[in-house]
Amino acid sequence: MERKRILRGLVITLALILTLYGCSTSTGDTSGEVSETDSRVEAVRVIELDYSEISRSVTYTANLRAFREVHLAPAQPGRVDRIHVEAGDRFSEGELLVEMDRTQLLQARFQLENLEKDYRRMDTLRRVGSVTEQQYDQLRTQYEVTKSNVQFLSENTRLKAPFSGKVSAKYFENGEMFSGTPNTPEGKAAILTLLQTSRIKARVNVSESFYRHITEGMTVAIATDLWPEQIFEGRVTIIYPTIDPATRSFTVELVIPNPSEQLRPGMSARATVELKQVEAFVIPAIAVLRLQGTNERYIFIEDNGRARRVVVKQGERFDDRVEVISDEISSGDNLIIAGQARLLDGVAVTVQR
Repeated sequence: MERKRILRGLVITLALILTLYGCSTSTGDTSGEVSETDSRVEAVRVIELDYSEISRSVTYTANLRAFREVHLAPAQPGRVDRIHVEAGDRFSEGELLVEMDRTQLLQARFQLENLEKDYRRMDTLRRVGSVTEQQYDQLRTQYEVTKSNVQFLSENTRLKAPFSGKVSAKYFENGEMFSGTPNTPEGKAAILTLLQTSRIKARVNVSESFYRHITEGMTVAIATDLWPEQIFEGRVTIIYPTIDPATRSFTVELVIPNPSEQLRPGMSARATVELKQVEAFVIPAIAVLRLQGTNERYIFIEDNGRARRVVVKQGERFDDRVEVISDEISSGDNLIIAGQARLLDGVAVTVQR
């Protein structure tokens, strides 16, 4: 019994010693870390941040469109008498493309001829005072209305090309009835769709931050996957005056000469705009660090003897220098360019000259 009591006492004593030792070690380590962090001083080199003037270029995707697109149709329903072109055919400005049924036109012309005879006769009688001014005015009005109707029917029974171009779609055949019901992908009624592609248009949505840098007439480089070896030159023709609140962008319309018609409506393209000189922070690329496992980029600024971590966005790259964008940096800040890999936010630093 005595022996058991002694062993039990030794076990309890050993357990107390181990517990006290563990607490002492833990407390000592924590104190050591705090002390080491507080007393840590890193040697660094800095340069003063300042603005540089750079030529900024931005690239956006664009869908190409015909310079002009017309859905050719008469002003009223009727039977299609004859279509002179097929899809893919070329045509010249003023060329007759579609003829509609002429029954109404012939009737109107016959009526006009009779009214013209009556009008001349009435005019003669008016001069000798045989008819009243009211009778004369009524007949003249009827004559003018019929004359306008004949002109209207003439224009809408012989549909001519408003420009030179190509037929992109044909929706009717000879003898079919045109009802005026929408039948095109755009929701419009047409017998033919006509395109002018000697020039091409493109609309590009540009970030609102570049609004003051875009001007009418400036050159835009157009690249396509279909013609990767060739760069086409376009120009800004329209700058839309409103900003889309959903995308924070505005629309720019471009016109690209296309005499060989290599570019086609519907093609995708990349539009690169060379902006005017802008001021930006351009720093050595080695000063920019990346948070491991993410795309977050950051730099360190020496601020009153301590390192301040600043998250930045990368912009244009210029050989071994890179543009950085952040609201937390300003001209005159001391950018750390050496020793930054060892730094943590708030660590004390000493600047080596």
